[in-house]
Amino acid sequence: MLPLKRVPTHPGEILQEEFMKPLNLSQEQLAKHLGGTWTQSKISEIINKKRRITESIALDFADAFGTSSEFWINMQYGYDLWLAKQSHKSIARLPQLSGLDQVSLKKN
Repeated sequence: MLPLKRVPTHPGEILQEEFMKPLNLSQEQLAKHLGGTWTQSKISEIINKKRRITESIALDFADAFGTSSEFWINMQYGYDLWLAKQSHKSIARLPQLSGLDQVSLKKN
């Protein structure tokens, strides 16, 4: 469930505050541990909300931190969806559906 009155916490903030700080882990150390295409600047971009958590990033973080990839993807999804909702213009329901209640639509 998304918060109503505040921006959801970005996964980069969780990365830094809940994982890197308690583990006394620098961006350089994390990038080196992750290997491959990981760099300190890529970690920094995630922390500073300039890079999204992709599926492959979620998989790497899940492996490194012992979490699930869904943990990281769901945080990113919630953040992105909340931002999109802020500028979304509602669209009227289709006339064919105006007499149906929401509950019956969700069951199908």
